[in-house]
Amino acid sequence: MLLARFVAWSCSIGIVMLATSLAFGQSYPNKPIRIVTAEVGGANDIPARAIAQKLTASVGQQVIVENRSGVISIETAAKAPADGYTLLFIGSAMWLAPLLRDKVSYDPVKDFSPITLAVKSPNVLVVHPSVAANSVKELIALAKAKPGVLNYASGSAGTITHLAAELFKAMAGVNIVRIPYKGGRPAIIGLVGGQVQLMFASAGSVTPQVKAGKLRALAVTTAEPSVLAPGLPTIAASGLPGYEAATPYGLLAPAKTPVVIINRLNQEVVRVLNIAEVKEHLLNGGAETVGNSPAQFAAAIKSEMTMWGKVIKDGGIRDE
Repeated sequence: MLLARFVAWSCSIGIVMLATSLAFGQSYPNKPIRIVTAEVGGANDIPARAIAQKLTASVGQQVIVENRSGVISIETAAKAPADGYTLLFIGSAMWLAPLLRDKVSYDPVKDFSPITLAVKSPNVLVVHPSVAANSVKELIALAKAKPGVLNYASGSAGTITHLAAELFKAMAGVNIVRIPYKGGRPAIIGLVGGQVQLMFASAGSVTPQVKAGKLRALAVTTAEPSVLAPGLPTIAASGLPGYEAATPYGLLAPAKTPVVIINRLNQEVVRVLNIAEVKEHLLNGGAETVGNSPAQFAAAIKSEMTMWGKVIKDGGIRDE
């Protein structure tokens, strides 16, 4: 008898909690939502604003983009109430930082609830026209014939322009020397000027130079061919099976945000990312739309941390 009463009580409590959760989800949102992201005009900012604009119309509340420096934006979101009214739009630098530094003020897995992987920005392997290689296989052969002679340009330590090259070195078994620059733009200038021989640059940043014949594009770094690099094969299909390096950007909420709110946001954001106008706008900004489930995004973050963690450890890479 007591067991039966306990089971009945437990079921009734569960029903009440479920009903409360559903009601909470149905009433959300009832005030403005803010998406915290990095600096204005950057790779984080453009997709964040595209999403915010369309969400404002679909959820019936204003969605505001709040720009802060990278670390401050992450800390702001991590410490915000887990109620769905403060979100974070950020790239892979957020979950790679703990692998590059001894201390960070947040845990990329424990402090956040993934909503969706929104976009990916591919990189392109480009060489200076003076380099005697017209394909990935020819570049690998050249690098093996002249170990330590070829060099590559990159931005700061741990950025995709750096890690993509280190992954290439490891998988191809070649010795090419890193020449660091204070950002992607100075690195491209150095490459065009012939101070360095190659670079794993963002597709959008080198397209004009490739079209003008100032650089030669060999392959794209994504697992599949990219519309941002039409006609280019992947590095994986050009002699390095399994190679993949791109910069993902996604939307997250503070940890313990109710699942019903995470799912609502996921549905709304994925719908926005599938709007043709949004896709075109983001492509023009150098990013391909993705839009996946919270579980898939969480798995992608853990996979990235595992893969890049090995590259970082094996290469002895630390934040500069």
